[in-house]
Amino acid sequence: MKISKLDRTVALARALGHPARLRTIAVLRSGELCVCQITEMLGLASSTVSAHLKELRQTGLTTERKQGRWVYVTLTDDQPVRAWIDSTLAAVADDLQVAADAALVEELRCLPVEELCRLGFDEARARRAPDTSHKGATVT
Repeated sequence: MKISKLDRTVALARALGHPARLRTIAVLRSGELCVCQITEMLGLASSTVSAHLKELRQTGLTTERKQGRWVYVTLTDDQPVRAWIDSTLAAVADDLQVAADAALVEELRCLPVEELCRLGFDEARARRAPDTSHKGATVT
């Protein structure tokens, strides 16, 4: 059964109408992310993030690909849907939360996905931080 244009439009508006889903769409604009990166960025339980991602996928806003154990999410290539995304994101372009999310995602992209998913953000970041314990020490 084919979905009507009205029903599709309502589904898109509903999917974009939740803060967690809109934040997810905003960060995906810079490229695909692993589900664990999205989960870390949102700071929500993985089951909650999965439900949000399912809604985004079902409405055609995102697509997913699996690579080994990891699932990567990206924005759709569907041009009419991308027009919805672009106009919606224009409305929140200068939002502080969206800017903070973008900064966090930049940092998350610097961490190996395997470590992030297995260890969590703080531990994965600590393992990647340069060892500065010897700086400034004098050798006698």
